[in-house]
Amino acid sequence: MRQHEFVAFIAALMAVNALGVDLMLPALADIGHQLGIATANHRQWIITAYMLGFGAGQLVYGPLADRFGRRPVLLVTLIGFVAASVFAAGSQTFAALLGARILQGLMSASTRVLAVAIVRDRYSGRQMARTLSVAQMIFFLVPILAPTLGQALLAFGPWRFIFYALAGFAAVVLAWSFVRLRESLPVERRIPLSLASLRHSYALTLTNRFSAGYAVAASMTFGGIIAFVSSAQQIFVDEFHAGQRFTILFAVCAFSMGCASFANSRLVERLGTRLISQSAVLALIALSLLHLGVIAGGRESLWTYMLFQALSMTCIGLCGSNFGAMAMEPVGHIAGTASSIQGFITSVGAVIVGSLIGQSYNGTTYPLALGYLGIGVAVLALVYLVEGGKLFHARNR
Repeated sequence: MRQHEFVAFIAALMAVNALGVDLMLPALADIGHQLGIATANHRQWIITAYMLGFGAGQLVYGPLADRFGRRPVLLVTLIGFVAASVFAAGSQTFAALLGARILQGLMSASTRVLAVAIVRDRYSGRQMARTLSVAQMIFFLVPILAPTLGQALLAFGPWRFIFYALAGFAAVVLAWSFVRLRESLPVERRIPLSLASLRHSYALTLTNRFSAGYAVAASMTFGGIIAFVSSAQQIFVDEFHAGQRFTILFAVCAFSMGCASFANSRLVERLGTRLISQSAVLALIALSLLHLGVIAGGRESLWTYMLFQALSMTCIGLCGSNFGAMAMEPVGHIAGTASSIQGFITSVGAVIVGSLIGQSYNGTTYPLALGYLGIGVAVLALVYLVEGGKLFHARNR
């Protein structure tokens, strides 16, 4: 593929996962009503179950992709995602839907692992971060459009249409992969699938402080996204009574992350991954403190929440691709397995962080603001340790 098509393809792979999370947000209330979900916070498990499968599945696909290549693993799992989406559409109970969501997550996990591995096969360092940022900039259009698209689908039919739409999009990406994607891992670089090779790859990934440390840091910031996504419908609809504007308000917050990725793609090769991401973490801490002050002063409104949420999402957007690139840089020679392990850490950690914050929702925005402050402080402390007690220092990789 040429560069523009390659970036668009990587964005489409990422979008499979993004649609899996965001497309059904407008339908959560309908799903809860039809399937008899009595507690509103339990609707968040429709998102969380998907993310649990997404996290667990990533442990499998990296070693398989390092042994058999990227293309065959991707094709098989996209077929599996289509089937899981059809199964979700036919679910008659909440338990069956959660099972289908876990299966969807297990299948879509390959898109995250293989997107990073395929990019790493071609690029490294700041160039890798730039390519991922451009792809994520396109990818962030999906959260902007997905709730609106989900709302449109609900206008023409029941919530089950949303899962059929997911199956259709995955089928398009499957066809694109089959026709246009060439294998990016040469045969001579493939790693035999054995306990010894897995042990070696796991040890390299988990004992390198940059690889493991930045994967954990990414999990915390990603947890902020999960917390927002899982509680967004309750905050906008139940707390601020802005149900008719939900898709627009959600899109504004998602758009801020797209702007952050665009800015990062333009600046990262000049300023470096460390300067940008560490500045963003400090900004997240400052914003969270200000937001908590507004809430404590009884001045929180829809518009103050929107301002702080959009700015916080901008900070998180400036961390994601940079943390991912820094985590991958020292383990590029085992990109598939390393991406699996890092993806597992990032996704499962994000589910834990996001669920702790999301399930603390009490009818106010206080738990989310406090959670973002905790994320910012924890990430800053971790980065300080990973970097050996130095921040904002120049480093080529």
